[in-house]
Amino acid sequence: MSTRLDKLNEFLKESPEDPFLKYAIAAEYLKQEDEQEAMLRFENLVHTNPDYVGTYYHLGKLYEKLNKQESAIATYRSGIEIARKTRNFHALGELQGALSFLTDDDEDDF
Repeated sequence: MSTRLDKLNEFLKESPEDPFLKYAIAAEYLKQEDEQEAMLRFENLVHTNPDYVGTYYHLGKLYEKLNKQESAIATYRSGIEIARKTRNFHALGELQGALSFLTDDDEDDF
């Protein structure tokens, strides 16, 4: 019987550039508590598909969990910039909220 991860990897073979599939695979590794693999895949996605704004929140939260606060802050700030650029106000709000828990920065001007 195939696992969800196996199925996602099969889909990725058919569409190797699909950022959603890459994101879903990283999230599946996170769900399986393979934090290092999830981190590597989220980081790769940020580099290869920087406009896929949903990645920044989850990578930032993972950095927080791994006690990499500076990386989390930098990731949230990068995500905020992308969310503004792409006018994704939902993601912008989530990223600003996450950042506000780590810093005193007021990043809520649209």
